[in-house]
Amino acid sequence: MQPIVIDPASTSLDQHPALVLTKRRSRKRFPEGCVTLMDSEADAIGAARQDQDLYAAIVYGPSPSSEGLRLYYLVRWL
Repeated sequence: MQPIVIDPASTSLDQHPALVLTKRRSRKRFPEGCVTLMDSEADAIGAARQDQDLYAAIVYGPSPSSEGLRLYYLVRWL
């Protein structure tokens, strides 16, 4: 998969600390329903529960998909 392109001039897309619910950490994009935005990286790390497939990450989005979903793209795992 191509690396994501981050547009610094965008007013609707931004990087966010988040919790991501996923069974496969190899995925690079996640539907909005699997992402919970957090106030800080520390909050995301503190709330992560790997035994429940809930991981801390930095995500970029939300971006509309061709299927009508809003997606977040993984920037990096925390």
